[in-house]
Amino acid sequence: MPVTVVRFNLVDPAATPESLSHRYRSALEMAAYADDRGVSTVQTEEHHGAGNGWLPSPLVFAGAVLGATRRISVTVSALIAPLYDPLRLAEDLAVLDLASGGRLVTVAGLGYRPEEYAAHGRDWQRRGRLQDEVLETLLKAWTGEPFDHRGRTVRVMPRPFTRPHPPLLVGGGSRPAARRAARLGLPFFPSAHLPELEAYYLARCREYGTAGWCTMPSAGTSLLHLSEDPDRAWALYGGHLLHEARTYASWQTGPGARSAVRSRATDVAELRREGVHRIVTPEECLALAESAGGDTLVLHPLCGGLPVDEGWRSLHLFGEKVLPRLIR
Repeated sequence: MPVTVVRFNLVDPAATPESLSHRYRSALEMAAYADDRGVSTVQTEEHHGAGNGWLPSPLVFAGAVLGATRRISVTVSALIAPLYDPLRLAEDLAVLDLASGGRLVTVAGLGYRPEEYAAHGRDWQRRGRLQDEVLETLLKAWTGEPFDHRGRTVRVMPRPFTRPHPPLLVGGGSRPAARRAARLGLPFFPSAHLPELEAYYLARCREYGTAGWCTMPSAGTSLLHLSEDPDRAWALYGGHLLHEARTYASWQTGPGARSAVRSRATDVAELRREGVHRIVTPEECLALAESAGGDTLVLHPLCGGLPVDEGWRSLHLFGEKVLPRLIR
């Protein structure tokens, strides 16, 4: 059975506080439905200052999802770790790990928007060193033992539930990110299908004498929406998908920015042909699951501000017509 993912970033360019509250509460209900139907993971992410409301506080949202569910894991991919106070982050992740029984997975990334660093008073030019400090602090803090932090002896309690520490991966699309993960003995999560970077990471693990593993997006990763009539859905809702795709692409302008779901489309017709965002029937979704590139199915029911009712229609098709045939 492929890994099944329901993704939420709560984007809505036309939101009011009232409609956005409804969207957030609906996302929690959708997560509970996904949990009941056997979906593997809820995935969320982090961006700041976006006019369309792109989720800025993934750990708070993750906590709400974990509280509304019993089994499903929640992956934050990615947490922009240098924006956080290291000790407070260690405490927050430990509490979430304890409360959820180890169901939170954190992918720590650097991000790629200097304006997010500026807004939080962090130096973009020092982002690598800030990342090192955060990750090293987390690993020390979660032992429960005293350690030196910025010239003071500190201790973080309580210890997390998961041993040796809560699930923590290093994300990124560069060799420095791969080296950092290998040096710290942490798993590596490439930002795209980059086999050469996986090989580099594993070679550095051997060099550092650390045990590591890599989980990587497939070459054909797509964000899925289900409909019995894809032509009609594209006509009605393609603009929502295009809005999100273009927003995300506008942030991926640096020379090293690489993403499994980056789109280059400039209109809905191009977006449909491209295949990063796909609207498929349940039968087509099953065919994707059976294909060589179908090791992960990512459903994005509220993509780009899709109406909540349409998101529910997609999720119900997935839960009632796809998942039962995958699980049996």
